[in-house]
Amino acid sequence: MFWINVTMLHLTFRQLRIFESVARLLSYSRAAEELHLSQPAVSMQIKQLEENVGMALFEQIGKKIHLTEAGHQVYRYSNNIARQMKLAEEALEDLKGLRRGRLNIAMVSTAKFFTPRLLGEFSGHHPGMELKLTANNRELVIRELAEYETDLAIMGRPPDDINVIAEPFAEHPLAVIAAPDHPLAGKRRIKLARVAEETFLMREPGSGTRQNLEKLFADNQLALKAGMEMSSNETIKQAVMAKLGVSFLSLHTIGIELHAGRLVILDIVGLPIVRHWYVVHRKDKRLSPLAQEFRTFLLRDAAKILNVE
Repeated sequence: MFWINVTMLHLTFRQLRIFESVARLLSYSRAAEELHLSQPAVSMQIKQLEENVGMALFEQIGKKIHLTEAGHQVYRYSNNIARQMKLAEEALEDLKGLRRGRLNIAMVSTAKFFTPRLLGEFSGHHPGMELKLTANNRELVIRELAEYETDLAIMGRPPDDINVIAEPFAEHPLAVIAAPDHPLAGKRRIKLARVAEETFLMREPGSGTRQNLEKLFADNQLALKAGMEMSSNETIKQAVMAKLGVSFLSLHTIGIELHAGRLVILDIVGLPIVRHWYVVHRKDKRLSPLAQEFRTFLLRDAAKILNVE
């Protein structure tokens, strides 16, 4: 075990910024794209940084690069420095009374069916806003929160293992869907035990939708008959329409298909389950004025815009 005292090294903010991007993405080419630099320029800065440190920070195994132990140490320092620089930048923006700025939002993939609509409403009052919007499953969104990579997260179930502030802003109904000619379509008051006989098309591990389904069956002491596993709500909907099974999805994801008569919601006792959508941020992260304003917008207006009562 060893440590690096970066104050004794001749490092530049530029080198640390480039290093942080390469270390986070584990790719020179992706870091170059993110930083709008050429790949040779990125490689040169990393080489100069390694010369200053006196140790290799990356090693290549096969076609992939990995951080060395020294690289992990520098990455820890570079993360802290980048965070402090961002805080300083946000504080200066506050002093200038800046009403525009950058907004970094992470959302679980199910939220992509309504978040752009909310952002469209919000951006009409902030035409100069710069937006970074990412969609991932719940596990990856939690990782972005944990590593301070996002201002706000939109998700259905906040994490309980990191210190966050989570505020509900709209209802989130989930139900079992099927093809219109499924044997259970049109039947009333179906018992969950009967539905447990059906093959369920599942989201991938780490998905909040899947976790809600697994909890529903566990709470009712029923075995879940899992069929194909898919990482996309769109693919699941197509598979349900192709009669490969039933599925459990957010009702926010199926509006078009319901209206077109291509999917139906099964009338199951105890369903739909109504959860909530949350806007989440790290408790120890200082929100920029723009992020704070978007949070307020969600809490005040989102339920009305989404017609959720």
